[in-house]
Amino acid sequence: MRNLDKYLSLLDGEVDGLLLTSRYARHYGAEFDIAEGVAIVTKKGCRYFTDSRYIESATNSLKGFAVLEVNRGHGYYSRLNDAIADFGVTALGYEEHYLSAEEFMGYEKNLNAKLLPFNAQISAFRGQKEPWELELMRKAQDITDKAFSEVLTRIKPGMTELELQAELIYCMYKNGGTGLAFDPIVVSGPNTSMPHGVAGERVIQAGDFITMDFGASYMGYCSDMTRTVAVGYATEEMEKVYNTVLEAQKAAIAVTKAGVPGCDIDAVARKVISDAGYGAYFGHGYGHSLGLEIHENPSPNASNHDPMPVHSVCSAEPGIYLPGKFGVRIEDVTILKQDGCEDITHSPKNLIIV
Repeated sequence: MRNLDKYLSLLDGEVDGLLLTSRYARHYGAEFDIAEGVAIVTKKGCRYFTDSRYIESATNSLKGFAVLEVNRGHGYYSRLNDAIADFGVTALGYEEHYLSAEEFMGYEKNLNAKLLPFNAQISAFRGQKEPWELELMRKAQDITDKAFSEVLTRIKPGMTELELQAELIYCMYKNGGTGLAFDPIVVSGPNTSMPHGVAGERVIQAGDFITMDFGASYMGYCSDMTRTVAVGYATEEMEKVYNTVLEAQKAAIAVTKAGVPGCDIDAVARKVISDAGYGAYFGHGYGHSLGLEIHENPSPNASNHDPMPVHSVCSAEPGIYLPGKFGVRIEDVTILKQDGCEDITHSPKNLIIV
């Protein structure tokens, strides 16, 4: 089933058109990524508007849309109102999650159709990936695994976190990434106790943990993984914390499958960490969905009581963070199936000492 057909299935109720303004919804509907543009979807026709920088690429690549250029004589409001008139649109569902107040007020003032918030319906389809989307995500994760294997050979005491981050980014592009899924997290020593710490000028030293949270993007689809490695040696406490996190992740992956509520998956990992005495030091959720965006819904975390859908793609990333000392996070990406899950992250998870 085409992604565009999924969008069209939303038009039998309170809206007779969709206004796609986010890059993610446009990419999903057209099955091709254009950096700038706006699209309108109706049962009588679908149009995609972009400027001269992207018009040739859009014309050659977009599926199911008539492509029109926007310029000084025909801006976005003008093009959209032409489509509204041509297709008899009265109510447009829009992506309230992505529009600023200024952007919304501009559309509301200038478009000749009623605007209704519709983000949840528009984005819901992305929770279950099509087979071709899963293949792109496997490719993205394979690139990320290769980058990790390569960057391990480049870590050495004396380099800074920023230098290691640069090496990691280079390795993701070198191994085939078409972009970065997000800004990598590269922290060392006591900085690893900050789950989303920022790389700086700290010099990596023997006895440090290094946490690297990173992911390549391939054709717009994200990967995500975290590995924590030790430099030179690991203390007994470091090994205990690391093995606790690894046990928690393995236990949660073992129960991960379609139909299980997200909160139940989270609870399995959380119990392992709590039973080991570190429950106060695992503050974030067990995982999140990903796809065109690095954080999507639904997620395997404590606040999600709904069954996880088949072919959702979720991270598995428990962690323990001891303030001022060190932290450990281990993260894989899993594809949920009826009878379990496929772990598409293939980098080793045993404690690596470089």
